[in-house]
Amino acid sequence: MTSFESSSLLSSSMSPSSTDQNTSPSITALKSLLTTTLRITTTDNRVFIGTFMGTDQLLNIILVNTEEYILGNETSRFVGQVMLPWRLVLHVEAFNQQSTPNGKAKDDKSLYI
Repeated sequence: MTSFESSSLLSSSMSPSSTDQNTSPSITALKSLLTTTLRITTTDNRVFIGTFMGTDQLLNIILVNTEEYILGNETSRFVGQVMLPWRLVLHVEAFNQQSTPNGKAKDDKSLYI
């Protein structure tokens, strides 16, 4: 993918356009995860739980309202907005949200890949 295509995908992620019919299933799946709570485990034994806001051109992951946990340690700290380099990411999980009858999302605390 050229840099022009990736930058246009990032800019079009917030507003639908006529090019959405031509996007790959992978891009569609990634867009569906926007504003979803992700749990990301890194190679240095840290876990970040935050709201997925997108990626940059190098595919680094951007999270906001993020908590950092160190594996084996019971404490956490609020780190706010973070950018996680793709090469440090071991595992990504998303909190599954289900709709309730009144139309609001219900977080059932289950995780999926």
